[in-house]
This record gives sequence, C-alpha cells and structure tokens, in this order.
Amino acid sequence: MSTLKVDTILKRTGTGTITVGQSGDTVALPSATLTTALPVASGGTGGTSFSAAGLANTPAFQVTLGSNDTISNDTYTKLDFGSETLDTDSAFASGKFTVPSGKDGVYFFSSAITLDGDSSSNLTSAEFRFHKNGSNAGNGVGNIFSNNPIRYTSLASSIKISLVAGDYMEIYASINSEDSSGGRVLSGSSFSGQKLIGA
Repeated sequence: MSTLKVDTILKRTGTGTITVGQSGDTVALPSATLTTALPVASGGTGGTSFSAAGLANTPAFQVTLGSNDTISNDTYTKLDFGSETLDTDSAFASGKFTVPSGKDGVYFFSSAITLDGDSSSNLTSAEFRFHKNGSNAGNGVGNIFSNNPIRYTSLASSIKISLVAGDYMEIYASINSEDSSGGRVLSGSSFSGQKLIGA
C-alpha cells in the first residue's frame, strides 16, 4: 500500500470535476476538521460541521403520558404529554411543541395512543388528530365499534407539515363510551416530531 502526501490537489487545466477512485471503490475519510463551509443545496446556511450547515434533524422531541389522561365523552380534548425523553431545543411545554425562532421548515410528527372506556363502560368509537395552532391539521385516525363495543384500542398516525416560528402542534383525542361516561388515554401513549433536512 502506497501513501500520497500533498498539500493541494488541483485540476490539471482549468476548472471542472476531480475524480477520486472509480466505480466500486470505497473511499475512506478519517475524522477531520473542515475549514470552509459545507455546501447546502436545500435549507441550512452552510457551516464547517453538519449541524452548523443545517444538516441536522432538529428540533426534535419525544414525549409520553406519564399517567392516564381522563377525557370527557364525545369531546375532543388536548392530551398533556408531560414526560419528556428528548427535547433538543426545549421547544416542548404545556402539552405542545412550538417551533423556535429560526427553525422554519417541514416537520414530521407521529403519535401512538391507547384509549379505554375506564372501568365502567366499553368504547363505541375512539379517535385522535394533530392540531396546528389550535385547529385540526389533518391525518387523524379512528375506529368505530358501535356494533361491537370493546374495552380499549390503540391508534397511530403521522403527518408531514410546513411550519414557521411560533407555530405549535398538539394532539387531541375523542372517545365515545356505551354509557357516555367518557374514558382515558393510557399512560405510555407517545408524541414525537423532528424537523426534516432539505425538505
């Protein structure tokens, strides 16, 4: 194995493409410190690290319900996810994610929740949806069990959505129980999101 040591590599004449290796080769790059900005084709501002160049899926968060959340019958209710396992920009609080200043872009959110009719009644329907700035943002999901009531069900959905600083996202859920007594969203139900690179 030979070692080539140089200070500068330039194209022989003019400017253009410099090819390193050939098809099928693996080119190994050791850990290095960049001194010029990384080019960023879509999004980001350039920088000498992936994060500084905008090449990071942040802000990002992951939260869960630490305890059961009781909701009234046939009423869309905001879920107050209070147990954080990830919150890179301290952007999640009071049951909602708020886009920080300078973090406009396309975001991906997902949620998985389990609902039940408490101890007194079975469910006849259950659903949840994403809310943006207090209004239904779409991509909700639900099930109707009116002909075959059940004690509990699990639901999951996701959404990609363009947001600007100050926009906020929440999860709202609704259930109907046989005796109209309402029910619960069970602890461990989750809500997560992250900004997408280059979207």
